[in-house]
Amino acid sequence: ELRHRASPWQRNLGYPLAMLGLLALTGISVLIVCVHVLELLLDDTAMPRGIQQDTSLGQVSFSIFGSFGAALQVVLIFYLMVSSVVGFYSSPLFTHLLPKRQGTPLTKIIGNCVSLLVLSSALPVFSRTLGITRFDLLGDFGRFNWLGNFYIVFLYNMGFAGLTTLCLVKRVSWAVQAELLRAFGEDG
Repeated sequence: ELRHRASPWQRNLGYPLAMLGLLALTGISVLIVCVHVLELLLDDTAMPRGIQQDTSLGQVSFSIFGSFGAALQVVLIFYLMVSSVVGFYSSPLFTHLLPKRQGTPLTKIIGNCVSLLVLSSALPVFSRTLGITRFDLLGDFGRFNWLGNFYIVFLYNMGFAGLTTLCLVKRVSWAVQAELLRAFGEDG
C-alpha cells in the first residue's frame, strides 16, 4: 500500500537510488574488510590493538585518505549501526520485542533499551575488529585480550566478508530473478 501511495518520483528515482546507496555501502564495507584481511595476513600491525598513548587527537589522521576517509568511516559506522538494529529486530528470536505504537508494555521498553545498549556498546569493538576504523573513542577497546589473537580476528573478518557477500548476492540475484520472471511472464 505504501508503494502505491508513493509519488512517481519516489518510486522511479527515490527507491532505486536508496537501493544503489545501500548496495554501495555494503560493497565498500566488504571491500574494506577484505583489504583488512590482506593487511592481517601481511602485516602484524593491522591487528586491532589500542592506539599509542603518545598520539593525541587531531595530530594524526586515522584514515589513509584524510578527511574523506574519516567521513567515509563515520558513514560506514552509522550504516553498520542501522543495519545491525534492523537485523536484530528482523531476526525470528526478537521480532516480538519490536515496539508497537501506544501498545508497548514497560517490560518490552526495558528490553528494547537493554538490547540497544548492548548493540551500541558492541559497535566500537565491531568496527575496530573489522578494520573499518582504528579510532578508540576514549574507550581503549584495543585492550581486550582476544583482539590480539590473530585467528579470532581473521575468522571474524572472513565470516563478515563471506556472509555479507552471500547475503548481498542472494538478495540481488533473487530480485533480478523475480524481475526477469515478471518481465518474461507478462510477455509470454
